[in-house]
Amino acid sequence: MTIGISGARGSFSEEAARTYAKVAKIKAPKIDYLISVENVLETLEEKEIDLGIFPIENSNGGVVIEAVHAMAKHCFAVKKIFEIDVRHNLLVRKGVSADDVNLITSHDQALKQCRMYLKRQWPGIELKEYADTAKAAADLANGILPKTTAVIAPKAAAKLYKLDVLDESIQDLKFNYTSFIAAVRIGS
Repeated sequence: MTIGISGARGSFSEEAARTYAKVAKIKAPKIDYLISVENVLETLEEKEIDLGIFPIENSNGGVVIEAVHAMAKHCFAVKKIFEIDVRHNLLVRKGVSADDVNLITSHDQALKQCRMYLKRQWPGIELKEYADTAKAAADLANGILPKTTAVIAPKAAAKLYKLDVLDESIQDLKFNYTSFIAAVRIGS
């Protein structure tokens, strides 16, 4: 089975897909890292994946606007709605300290879920939206983003891309759950 997700390697969408596969007893699924919800639903319609996994809402950040726009353009069936606990971390390249950081970037939802932390701990720092939390981590590690950038991403992304965790569990709420949709083609 091929599962398409709206994230890169090390993303919360990957964690959600692995969680879903385990509960649904899907052995060794192939995961396609499609970054956006639009890509997931388009690829599902084109029969290039068997199942799509993407976030729809967070207990703190609210509705995932990107998902709403994509869902309005595509036909699919909801197989399951489930949630995972989301813990955000502030990641930097090796050797970068808090004093070096002049930009923080991540997915819009991650920025929303950490807004009070950012306001309190990083007043005046530039914030920039990015396509995906884990993609931001990968791009930081690969030198696509400036070395003085910090990204908000999962701890799995820090490990995968060999980034340092400057601060952990930075989400504003202790209990921070994101609901995901497992989508299939209509008639599947």
